[in-house]
Amino acid sequence: MSEPLRVGVIGNGVMGGHHVRLLSELPGVQLAGLCDVRREVAEGLASTYPTAVFGDVPSLLAEVDAVVVAAPTSEHAGLVCQALAAGRHVLVEKPMATNLAEADRMVAAASGLVLGVGHVEFYNPAVQALLAVAGVPRFVEVERISAFTPRSLDVDVILDLMIHDLQIVQALDPSAVAEVRAVGVDVLTPRVDIASARLQLASGCVVNLTASRVSDQTVRRLRVFLARDYYSLDYRDQAIKGFRLAREGAGLDLRDPSQAIVPVGLEVEKAEPLRRELEAFARVCRGQPSPWVDGAAGRQALATALLVRAAVEEARR
Repeated sequence: MSEPLRVGVIGNGVMGGHHVRLLSELPGVQLAGLCDVRREVAEGLASTYPTAVFGDVPSLLAEVDAVVVAAPTSEHAGLVCQALAAGRHVLVEKPMATNLAEADRMVAAASGLVLGVGHVEFYNPAVQALLAVAGVPRFVEVERISAFTPRSLDVDVILDLMIHDLQIVQALDPSAVAEVRAVGVDVLTPRVDIASARLQLASGCVVNLTASRVSDQTVRRLRVFLARDYYSLDYRDQAIKGFRLAREGAGLDLRDPSQAIVPVGLEVEKAEPLRRELEAFARVCRGQPSPWVDGAAGRQALATALLVRAAVEEARR
């Protein structure tokens, strides 16, 4: 029997706490230690999920095979590069960095080590089911609307929420962004809290995205239109509705049942996306194949998000 993968968590806030909970349960993984600038927070988690608490990052790195970095975004580059320099695999929360120069440093530092980026929606079972069947889309529409919470306020809504969907769009259609138009406003914070963007991709696909973190409701939906298929995905319910044109061509008569739009059944086995993300990370650390968001994909999602941010800033002038 192989030795368990020893994983530590740097940054033990809300998101870090979820990582700690799941790592304590994963087969083949040992929750090997916690580290947070607020030692009392780490100790509180360790009292619920028994593990060691380390007073500094180097001490933690000496006792692990891999780390999850869930600290504020501004600290990602320094912590990730420190862990990679120590020869440790890293899963860093999204956004992977505050700018592309930092992201490039992280990707370059990986050099044979695993560098994963925590785009958790990629591991949503409904998203994986969609990616398995969808071809290159013609049009994509996304709504990601959430109630306000006092977390992740060191970045705007584009890097906080919209970046999830930019990464999914990238997985559906990896072609380059040809044009971006976007608007955004600050509401409760000094940063943009609501944003709407329209992307034209080199393939011809058009993408409309809306993200808000100041709503009184929560909506997370993705709609994908292909040449003959249409899929509507609910991220929260992990459900997909699909429809397909049974026959195509000029003179289509929808009164003829043989030419009708028919439902497409897609089975989705519900699961916690973050657990799937950590399982994938552990597999890749062991050298096993797994669908995952590596440093290059995380960097590209950040690059697209920064294009949207630039378009928002231009529109605000």
